[in-house]
Amino acid sequence: MVMGAGLVVQFVLFLLLMFSVIAWGVILSKAKAIWDARRQNDEFHQLFWHANSLSVANSQTQHLESSPLAAIFQLGYTELGRIMRLGEGGSLPAGSMENLRRALSRGKAAEMTSLERKVTFLATCANTAPFIGLFGTVWGIMDAFRSIGSTGAANLATVAPGIAEALVATAFGLFAAIPAVVFYNYFNRRLDVLHADMDSFIQDFLNLVERDIMRRQGSAVESVRPAGV
Repeated sequence: MVMGAGLVVQFVLFLLLMFSVIAWGVILSKAKAIWDARRQNDEFHQLFWHANSLSVANSQTQHLESSPLAAIFQLGYTELGRIMRLGEGGSLPAGSMENLRRALSRGKAAEMTSLERKVTFLATCANTAPFIGLFGTVWGIMDAFRSIGSTGAANLATVAPGIAEALVATAFGLFAAIPAVVFYNYFNRRLDVLHADMDSFIQDFLNLVERDIMRRQGSAVESVRPAGV
């Protein structure tokens, strides 16, 4: 049926097949990335809040390469160490908390950009694939009617094959679009949860610094304990 379709319809079917293959590649890769991020974030929470100090937490979470929280914390820890080294006479430099906040925000933005990469293709596929399929169907129906006009025969046996070939394009479009829209919405919900988790951790980390570091100005960054927030 497909091989008997016109060149335009065959091109549309090939394009939709490519859309579907790429969409499933994105779905599988993003599902793994988000699952790894959630799993390692849970592990990060366990290690961080039970660590004796920030330096211990930093060393214990180095292996969590898929955890957005670990990446954000490591940026914050590095910036906090730089701030402490710049402090003079037991005081922190002016604007140090804002610098720390910006470092954490940059880390969050980088992690969200990485997690969201290619997800928008699913939205593109979901929005365009049905219309591409519809275009193939319309073109196929036009071919069928042109065939009727050239042969002069307007019976079901003449019309049905061309119409069936044309409708395959619509089916291909829906086959590509339905999984794309389902997983696009699912991934967006999971990304919203990860985003909220990052925001919560950033606020907890800043609260920890304000309560412990700012209260004990001049103490080393290694002495700050994550427990008890």
